[in-house]
Amino acid sequence: MKKGQIRPIAICVFRKEDSILVCEGFDEVKKEYYYRPIGGGIEYGETSSNALKREVLEEIGASITNINFLGTVENIFTFNGDLGHEIVFVYNSEFVEKSFYEKSSFVGYEDNGAAFSLYWKPISDFTKHKLRLVPEGLLPLL
Repeated sequence: MKKGQIRPIAICVFRKEDSILVCEGFDEVKKEYYYRPIGGGIEYGETSSNALKREVLEEIGASITNINFLGTVENIFTFNGDLGHEIVFVYNSEFVEKSFYEKSSFVGYEDNGAAFSLYWKPISDFTKHKLRLVPEGLLPLL
């Protein structure tokens, strides 16, 4: 997250029955967990759907198919005490390799090599406010 810049990103909602795939994050300042669908930054000259394919492949080694655009969310937030601003292109898609649906959790990797955990979480955990789904405004698109 670069200070003073709006960051365009693409994220993907993968569904398995009544659950969605999310990565778990933690805000050190707020001392709270949050959950977000997988995805990442859009590079200059790259479409949001191509960025999504690239990010999913880079982070978890998965190819995706049946990519559908759900909408766009403007996300202004505070993370670890810093202000962030994103334009989020939201898609749903399916894994080509069906074994991703059989795992209850697995590990992904950021560009810098940092590991993160991914989980299948029931949508009801977010609608009933048991867990926090980000970006704000994503839930109505589901």
